[in-house]
Amino acid sequence: MDAVAALNEIAFWLERGRAATFKVQAFRKAAGVIAGLDPAELETRARDGRLKSMKGIGDRTYQVVRQAVDGEVPDYLADLRERGQEPLADGGAGLHGSLRGDLHSHSDWSDGGSPIPLMADAARLLGREYLALTDHSPNLTIANGLSVERLAEQLDVVAELNAGNTNGFRLLAGIEVDILESGDLDQSPEMLGRLDIVVASVHSKLRADGTTMTQRMLAGIRDPHTNVFGHCTGRLVEGSRGTRPPSEFDAKEVFAACAEHNVAVEINSRPERQDPPDNLIQLALDAGCLFSIDSDAHAPGQLDFLQYGAARAALNNVPAERIVTTWPLDRLLAWAGKA
Repeated sequence: MDAVAALNEIAFWLERGRAATFKVQAFRKAAGVIAGLDPAELETRARDGRLKSMKGIGDRTYQVVRQAVDGEVPDYLADLRERGQEPLADGGAGLHGSLRGDLHSHSDWSDGGSPIPLMADAARLLGREYLALTDHSPNLTIANGLSVERLAEQLDVVAELNAGNTNGFRLLAGIEVDILESGDLDQSPEMLGRLDIVVASVHSKLRADGTTMTQRMLAGIRDPHTNVFGHCTGRLVEGSRGTRPPSEFDAKEVFAACAEHNVAVEINSRPERQDPPDNLIQLALDAGCLFSIDSDAHAPGQLDFLQYGAARAALNNVPAERIVTTWPLDRLLAWAGKA
């Protein structure tokens, strides 16, 4: 099989299984190294052992390449494929099968680890009909947020990818825009108006008092550009970043505003977030909110985290009809005001 594809697929399965970042990067880096080699040269270097001396090629990645150029499915990949047949989450399989797309993902333009085409390819291979590319906005400098100029450049990249696609998949132009302390959205209205999807989230001063946080959230939700209210509590329940308590805010008032302004409440699928918690999902249901089950993927393999979100939505009896990511693209865009 193709050696570059084998290395990238291994990275995908490792990302999906939440392997250590350095381990994933070893395979992504090796794929980048050999991608620049002529196929004949790669075959020769793999068979005579010279490939081992190239920077970025280790013992395991060399073994994968060698087996691939010999026409075999590498043993390591075969093992990962077998393990990958097991579902990530208990429950929610039916709802997961109803999901058509994903409205929250990141590329290496901000704090994701992979190029845009690789993210789009993975979404398509997972059976998605659409994926929103939602890199961060300028205020989140730690995540290399996109300025007006960089976002405009990214829109051209998205348009070019869609122009070359003939199988029905659509990469949606989007952003995860910071709700600033003032309640304003952290990007120009002109640029927000050019996007298909706007996910608005709070990323700073998460321990503000409840009144301050509620007013900040309400202002972001009421902005006419906002489509999805992202990871509403900001909590972390596990993972390498440690834990973080949920922000304090008036959930009934916030979810009432989401329902009034046709803003979907995100069910964030990242295992370390599990946001909103179950009690808030129930409050949002009672308020009449729509929902969006999103991966918040920062790597191709994490796009399959939708399984976790679907399991939590099913556990809380969220009707599929109220989940916008079960909708076909034309209905989704009409809801977002982009039909």
